[in-house]
Amino acid sequence: MNRRDSLKAIGLTAISAGLVLEACKPGKEKIVKVEEEAQPGRQDFEIARDKKLNSYKFFNDHEMATITVLADIIIPKDDKSGSASEAKVPDFIEFIVKDMPEHQTPMRGGLKWLDLQCLNRFEKTFKDASLNQQIEMVDDIAYPEKVKPGLAQGVAFFNLMRNLTASGFYTTEIGVNDLGYIGNVPNRWEGVPADVLKQYGMEGV
Repeated sequence: MNRRDSLKAIGLTAISAGLVLEACKPGKEKIVKVEEEAQPGRQDFEIARDKKLNSYKFFNDHEMATITVLADIIIPKDDKSGSASEAKVPDFIEFIVKDMPEHQTPMRGGLKWLDLQCLNRFEKTFKDASLNQQIEMVDDIAYPEKVKPGLAQGVAFFNLMRNLTASGFYTTEIGVNDLGYIGNVPNRWEGVPADVLKQYGMEGV
């Protein structure tokens, strides 16, 4: 299993266990779309709330660039589907932390922790490190059962980042296609099977 499949599997496990954050606050069932577009069936107050949340930025440019790099390491583009950034996952994460403010401190603190670790190791921030250096850093915090002492904060941050990335990606058209999900498909009636007709001597009827 390659890196993409491994990280994807962990993310999907979190989804199936109900640990992934939905794009809405507890008690609501609708997925909140980041894009401003016609949204039949949604109430005016929901659309107004989304417009308000989209009217300002929480993450600065450096943080958004770091989130984009991390999201694409978790779900990179392959021959089957696009990357997390192509599915606009960073925008999804920006929206979610404004809609659910309790995740602002863990995300911002985790991004700062990540940069400090990379500065100590490589004398570069995470987004400016080489791909090999980025992968090395991610490997140290991506697999909780293998984590080294002193990296617990990084593991907690990466778990949140991975869950948000999986939530954002697999609620988009790109993500749904990646899973191969086609939804409910109506059956096509083609009549009584020929072997059944033959069994009852009705094949010529």
